[in-house]
Amino acid sequence: MGTEWMADGLCREYSPETFFPRDGMGVIVAQRICAECPVSGKCLVYALDNHIDHGVWGGKSERERRRLLRERRRLRLIYRDAN
Repeated sequence: MGTEWMADGLCREYSPETFFPRDGMGVIVAQRICAECPVSGKCLVYALDNHIDHGVWGGKSERERRRLLRERRRLRLIYRDAN
């Protein structure tokens, strides 16, 4: 996946620190911005595919993305074993 979509992200209108919060309240602020962003889905896929560990990407915190990656791996194993 390329990065052309980044030009359409709402995050461009905010300081980078907004998406790399130090506390849970900061995560909520970033997630609210992402909820209105037209490219949040692409952003999340990009973060998952590139194993980005820090910050809020596609409206998901670091912990939420780790959970999604575990689930993605689990589903791949199930699919692989079924075939």
